[in-house]
Amino acid sequence: MTPKDRQEFFQRLATANPDPQGELAHSDAYTLLVAVVLSAQATDVGVNKATRALFPVADTPHKMVALGEDGLKNYIRTIGLFNSKAKNIIALSQKLIADHGGRVPVERAALEALPGVGRKSASVVLNMAFGHETIAVDTHVFRVANRTGLAPGKTPLAVEQMLENVVPPAYRRHAHHWLILHGRYVCVARRPKCPECLVASLCAYTDKTVASPA
Repeated sequence: MTPKDRQEFFQRLATANPDPQGELAHSDAYTLLVAVVLSAQATDVGVNKATRALFPVADTPHKMVALGEDGLKNYIRTIGLFNSKAKNIIALSQKLIADHGGRVPVERAALEALPGVGRKSASVVLNMAFGHETIAVDTHVFRVANRTGLAPGKTPLAVEQMLENVVPPAYRRHAHHWLILHGRYVCVARRPKCPECLVASLCAYTDKTVASPA
């Protein structure tokens, strides 16, 4: 994909959705961080259903620690890997209190030092909570970047680095949201919805689907 094509790619997505929003429910950096940790190998819908009851009870590190690991498990049992996630959330809450005055740090290294927080999760928090121009590469972004030819790479990190180099500056703030939403609802894994895709004419995918006959 040429630089001109990439400019047009994001311009079309931005025109259709000028202010893309992440779909994890949260009220601040801490609740976002908890939701992101819970979302690993889980759907945003499933996480939101659990946090709808959890956050009124525990929306700060101190409240979460007071709730305790067993108490937290009662709210998140419907989410995959809830045992390890509960352990990590209590541990990261304790670390926030001990090392950061109960606040979510703005530095990537400090975020990635928290239990249960990897590079992708840190990128989401940095982008959504603090406005950094980070690009979190999940399965949707990885698929869209490779399938379309926007930023091909063999690993999520390679794709992330490629996107950081090729996404036009005007679109970096919201790039990962546009790509996630496009992958989640249009450029889906099994049968991409090419006939309704805004960027199909720019896409390098050779097996584009066609509209079903009426």
